[in-house]
Amino acid sequence: MDSDVLRLDASFIDYAILASYFAVVLGIGVLARRQVSSSIDFFLSGRSLPAWVTGLAFVSANLGAIEIMGMSANGAQYGMPTMHYFWIGAVPAMLFLAVVMMPFYYGSKVRSVPEFMLRRFGPAAHLVNAVSFALAQVLIAGVNLYLLGTIVNVLLGWPLWLSLIVAAAIVLVYTTLGGLSAAIYNEVLQFFVIVAALLPLTLAGLHKVGGWEGLKEKVAASPGGAEQLSAWPGNELSGFSNNFLSVVGIIFGLGFVLSFGYWTTNFVEVQRAMASKSMSAARRTPVIGAFPKLFIPFIVVIPGMIAAVSVQEMIQYKGDGSGNVTYNDALLLLMRDLLPNGLLGLAITGLLAAFMAGMAANISAFNTVFSYDIWQTYVVKDRPDGYYLKVGRWVTIIATVAAIFTALIASGYSNLMDYLQQLFSFFNAPLFATFILGMFWKRMTPTAGWVGLVVGTSSAVFVFILSETEVISLQGQGASFLAAGVAFVADIVVSVLVTMVTAPKPETELRGLVYSLTPKADLSENRTGDEAVWYRSTPMLVGVAAVLTVALNIIFF
Repeated sequence: MDSDVLRLDASFIDYAILASYFAVVLGIGVLARRQVSSSIDFFLSGRSLPAWVTGLAFVSANLGAIEIMGMSANGAQYGMPTMHYFWIGAVPAMLFLAVVMMPFYYGSKVRSVPEFMLRRFGPAAHLVNAVSFALAQVLIAGVNLYLLGTIVNVLLGWPLWLSLIVAAAIVLVYTTLGGLSAAIYNEVLQFFVIVAALLPLTLAGLHKVGGWEGLKEKVAASPGGAEQLSAWPGNELSGFSNNFLSVVGIIFGLGFVLSFGYWTTNFVEVQRAMASKSMSAARRTPVIGAFPKLFIPFIVVIPGMIAAVSVQEMIQYKGDGSGNVTYNDALLLLMRDLLPNGLLGLAITGLLAAFMAGMAANISAFNTVFSYDIWQTYVVKDRPDGYYLKVGRWVTIIATVAAIFTALIASGYSNLMDYLQQLFSFFNAPLFATFILGMFWKRMTPTAGWVGLVVGTSSAVFVFILSETEVISLQGQGASFLAAGVAFVADIVVSVLVTMVTAPKPETELRGLVYSLTPKADLSENRTGDEAVWYRSTPMLVGVAAVLTVALNIIFF
């Protein structure tokens, strides 16, 4: 994006709103620092937060570049099939995490997903998982940082490299000061700021194009046509011309492998639930997050669709690929055209809040996994707790600097969702295969754990190379869906074969780590006091969320 083409004409009031927000963010970091006296406070908030806080933080941690710019870019490029990332590719997995996975995480008192892998499969699988996860977090943090820098660039006209450094410094200050508590409380604040910013933009955009009916008419007449108004079969999104293969690709590749791999094993999300004050609160965390997740697409996908038919530069780019903009610019262009001063400042603040939420989530997860699962386990063992707290703060600085360089990789993609889905197919799909097989099959061996991860990741990278060299040709995000499916199947097959010729762990070491060997009492919520009221029942909340998910898929079929 060229800042000479896209500049947001902000006024004094817009900058005042922005400055006030940053003052509050840094203030939260300073206040949270007073609560940090140990590493468990820094990395897991002392396991003391209520479910509504962790629930909003759970969804807000994901409400970064993926959700805001990535999904609006997807909306501009593909239309309504983008809804699959929410109603097929998120909520079902969030509910599964609450019902099945969270009791294992919280009940075993592990501090990270790699630590769970250590106890189930041993050091080799643990190290492979920890290193791959840490790498993924720095790469994804780069996406959020790139978009942060982009906003600074279009506001002030600064070069991208300077914008990246300034944006990184802001996130670094409050994450280093207050650890996970600072990140979580800021994520709750950022959730409300984001909604307050994007809702007026959506309403103003719908008014401009003549309401919902007017939008449908304009989308039907635009490149891509009326297919963009139906979520299914989503051929352009999946890259498959055959309707049946497209549906299978979306349900298996996105809805099962990528979605369950992300939401159930991604420590960025799980870390928020593990900061809850009880098992019941931990299980409710992803369910509470599922309710706003169902409706967020209406304020991120719809603006992208509006931009594609109402902003001249986007109409030209979608028509013939010309111009100095990309799909990633859809939301910024719509803000430029529609929002008056004041609302523009709020919208800019909302975007910055989203990108800081995403980046802070990645960095806080990275520092936990690196400090506990790599440094403490394999490099420097048996030091006082204060030593690892100090390491965590230094690692936060190092990861933030590294994200500046990975942001430059993200800058090469016209639609950031293409890049992110590639990363998820590399890292999340094989981890989910290993995790789910090890959780439900007690015979699976430690050797199978790490070999399956390596083969699964390698197979996803191989599919990516075939796609990049055009040996296989899939448009949209079909190559990522295929890579995820191949990684999952390869991991399962190799894990089963290796298990047949290697020795398993004794059953006595697998309590709390394998479903069939864990007493039901260890997995129960045991709700008492305020948590015993009917509206805090996890099964009831899961049922309501599931019904709403099915209803939305039917309405927008």
